[in-house]
Amino acid sequence: MSTAEGLRLPTTRGDWRLMGRTVRLVLTLPVYAAVAVIAAIVSLTLFVVSLNVPLVLDLVVGGSLPLASRLRVLGELYPFVGTSFNPAQGILLVVVAALTGIDIGLVTYHFREHGLDLQQGGAGVAGVVLGTLGAGCAACGSAVLLGLLSLLGVSTSLLFLPLDGLEFALLALAVLTLSIYWLAEGMRGGEINGCPVDI
Repeated sequence: MSTAEGLRLPTTRGDWRLMGRTVRLVLTLPVYAAVAVIAAIVSLTLFVVSLNVPLVLDLVVGGSLPLASRLRVLGELYPFVGTSFNPAQGILLVVVAALTGIDIGLVTYHFREHGLDLQQGGAGVAGVVLGTLGAGCAACGSAVLLGLLSLLGVSTSLLFLPLDGLEFALLALAVLTLSIYWLAEGMRGGEINGCPVDI
């Protein structure tokens, strides 16, 4: 198998339709829709908390504020509720969280219904892990990447990224999209909820 055959990318309209149909069929099953929604909410919460760990620890977890005030402080950390993110950052963060939820829903479906093990379903797991790491914290992501790349001799010039760390969220978006595509491709020819998965 050549590299071009082994690593397919969604380049045609049919590839994108396959992804959409597979996601729609899996998420019409209530248990997998619930998994996707819960995973998206949890990932968005992890993303916003990871950007504000000291604030969350000092005010929400260990503070002396009443519970309603603690929840209000926590709620203000979310995109479009508080002022922590500009609109572009907020949209990107919500989209990455939604794709993370969809990816986890598809991975869960694929593992449960097709009896896959971790080695066979590795693309979906890798997409979720990389998506979570890349989207959660642009500053943390650049610090982690800088630490890893410094082992290879790359300088601190990564700190001057043109998009202020949003590159990692964009990378997460690409990785999650590829993961969803590869999972959909892996389900091609089968059936989901009695409907064929083929475009």
